[in-house]
Amino acid sequence: MFAVPSHNRFNDYDMIATFRKWGEFVKFSHTIFALPFALAAMLVAARADRGWPGWRVFLLILAAMVCARTCAMSFNRLVDRKFDALNPRTATRHLPAGKITMGSAVTLCSLSAAGLVVAAYFLNPLCFYLSPVALVAICFYSLTKRFTDYTHVFLGVALALAPVGAWLAVKGADVSVMEIIQMTVLALAVVLWLVGFDIIYALQDFEFDRAHKLRSLVVAWGPQNALTGAFLAHMLMCGLLLVFGLFCRFRFAFLIGWLIILGCLVLEHWIARRRSLDWINVAFFRLNAVVSMVFLAVTAAEVIFKGGFWLR
Repeated sequence: MFAVPSHNRFNDYDMIATFRKWGEFVKFSHTIFALPFALAAMLVAARADRGWPGWRVFLLILAAMVCARTCAMSFNRLVDRKFDALNPRTATRHLPAGKITMGSAVTLCSLSAAGLVVAAYFLNPLCFYLSPVALVAICFYSLTKRFTDYTHVFLGVALALAPVGAWLAVKGADVSVMEIIQMTVLALAVVLWLVGFDIIYALQDFEFDRAHKLRSLVVAWGPQNALTGAFLAHMLMCGLLLVFGLFCRFRFAFLIGWLIILGCLVLEHWIARRRSLDWINVAFFRLNAVVSMVFLAVTAAEVIFKGGFWLR
């Protein structure tokens, strides 16, 4: 007796292909940039409970982060679809290539925005009241290249909302003055980190952006001057991370991580200056993924094992 062939395997393949397509549409893999900083902020905010706020809060923070980033990226793809179609580097993206319909993208953007608001509602009242502000901030970046050279700063602010939001998700309005200082220093460090690596990423589109009157610091300053500005931003970011560690009374694990982060950023700028544009994705994705993951790892180590004073 022969078994009837099953189509489940093919359905599974179709489902995997669908998930992969939507994941690529919103660059889900790039979530690794913001999420570790958010989780690190969550751990520091929950230090009184040995760095763990509970599974409910953790899962809600994770849901809010994923929804926020999905909303922001789908909005970006929607408003930039005409430029993406004209740019050879981005012409194969899902909307200009017709792999995803406008209606589907709008639906994803809307559902993600609603998901962020719902997650914020179940976190605490402060997060719920601030969720519309966060939505405006994370989507507004996509419009800034049309009217300001400092588009990278707006993207940095959008990314920096992740650790601030995670901190407030744990503490709500019950934050001390020192905690406000700590989260502000961390947020500024994230802004400068993003400004630095987004300038490097924008090198790929220098000629296209200049020809189509799209603005950035690379277009305004020229590639070499912009790279100098990016390097200064990353060095200031490293300084702020050191200040953050001091304010949090972290010790040697954090210092070792800080040195690794510094080394990654120096290597990133060496690649940007010495290698072809084909190496940009190495500098942009891999090294910055290491930066964020190392920061999370050493922060977790300090919080969980009760890091003390550097100077006693």
